[in-house]
Amino acid sequence: MIIHTIASGSKGNAYLIDDGRSQLLLECGIPFKKIREALGFNLTEVAGCLVSHEHGDHTAGVKKMLQETSIPLFASEGTIEALKIQDKQILKLVNKTPSAIATFRIMPFEVQHDAAEPLGFMIDSVKTKERLVFITDSYYVKYKFPKMNYLMIECNYASDILEDNVQSGRVHRAQKKRVLQSHFSLDNVKDFLRANDLSKLKEIHLLHISDSNGDPQRFKQEIQALTGIPVHIARSDKK
Repeated sequence: MIIHTIASGSKGNAYLIDDGRSQLLLECGIPFKKIREALGFNLTEVAGCLVSHEHGDHTAGVKKMLQETSIPLFASEGTIEALKIQDKQILKLVNKTPSAIATFRIMPFEVQHDAAEPLGFMIDSVKTKERLVFITDSYYVKYKFPKMNYLMIECNYASDILEDNVQSGRVHRAQKKRVLQSHFSLDNVKDFLRANDLSKLKEIHLLHISDSNGDPQRFKQEIQALTGIPVHIARSDKK
């Protein structure tokens, strides 16, 4: 399975996964024109778009996508209601209820975030027989995932960097509280990895790293040292 980061971070998120037969968009959080450009204007293999929650950095391009293409949007009922968009291309995902999209099998699961009904996704390809787990914008995940081959997981901040920024006045204490209650930290990622079977894991992709409270190279080094598995930093496509 191939993972392509189009955009990642508080300014917008969009990713593409490709199993050689079908493609899925994960998030649509930048202008859809930019997604088209990043994909070379070739959307013929995109079978659907999964959206984790309604916040703008994950949904900014949704309206245009629905207006300009036949790509279906998949999200929870809470997310759909919060988006306030009615379109026959919008299809509901239900927590822990599997769905089939082309060659992918999707198992949505609840995550913890300040949104209506946020979801993470366990995605299996029937073509490659591989499993990908996608988790973003959550401060806690209660589930374990067997036989992961690819992990796309938020690593938004490090506690020490965040605290230093609060002490220096760069980050307000109220903002610190929101970060702690909304996002996965470096320590959260480490705890998640320790709790799961990594024997089949090929790649770890760190998502949504904060510009002010994160350190991409440190995060990559520490996660690789912990797991011995190649770590990729999700960076916005510069095309």
